[in-house]
Amino acid sequence: MNERWAVRVPASSANLGAGFDVLGMALTLHAEVGLGAGPAGAQPADERHPAAVAFRKAGGDGQLWVRSPIPMGRGLGFSGAVRVGGAAAAIAQRDGPDALRETSARQEILALAAALEGHADNVGPSIFGGLVVCVDADVQAVPLAFDPAVVVWVPDGVTTSTDRSRADLPATVDRSDAVFNLGRVAGFVAACASGDHTALRRATEDRMHQPLRLASQPASAAAIDAALDSGAWAAWLSGSGPTVAAMCEPSHADVLAAALPANGHAKLLRIDHEGIVATSEVPPGA
Repeated sequence: MNERWAVRVPASSANLGAGFDVLGMALTLHAEVGLGAGPAGAQPADERHPAAVAFRKAGGDGQLWVRSPIPMGRGLGFSGAVRVGGAAAAIAQRDGPDALRETSARQEILALAAALEGHADNVGPSIFGGLVVCVDADVQAVPLAFDPAVVVWVPDGVTTSTDRSRADLPATVDRSDAVFNLGRVAGFVAACASGDHTALRRATEDRMHQPLRLASQPASAAAIDAALDSGAWAAWLSGSGPTVAAMCEPSHADVLAAALPANGHAKLLRIDHEGIVATSEVPPGA
């Protein structure tokens, strides 16, 4: 079988404010995973690499390479994306790259990658694309009545450990806070489906995780405020941070990016609607 192909996987932004461990969005920033000798800029994945672990768990055989502009430890779903890529590469090796279009293959990847990740809100959008609701091993697409720009701001020289950040969150929440977040999540999904972007700012308010995380990430808190002051529809801490993501009208993306703090850099992205894709013609050294 000709294995001159790669699996392309989008980065993701999880939580989206109130949707802790439930909401996730795929972004047009892509990792690539393939077999054999990699192209220019690719690195071989040793056996401890999350892509290689997923590849072996899914029955893959051979040397894996990874090429990724997704920053590690920044809240853009690097580990989820490469785990998805590793599992997808194993299935493509077994059944052929076209198998990745099939729902059954994507469900297989979801089960394996979510088990390795510990939650599905990053791997779900990386597999299926778009905006999704993740409940256990079930992923549902949220219809989108708009196609906004997504501007992400990545602070310079700062990373976050997801495990440590999660460990710092309380084990229980007050009922009023739970009701607050339930209302915001429902409002967020409704606003996306209806196209009412004016409702998104309120719908991304949160009481479960962002206040605690932002208390130790003041630069990220300042970036959220700057994005909202500049006219973003909504802004949130991406995953556990420190990256901040904001949605806005595409024509406003450059203005929004310029308004973000100087102690970081902005990436102008869109929502990725494809999820995992097998791409052909990836010659070694290309």
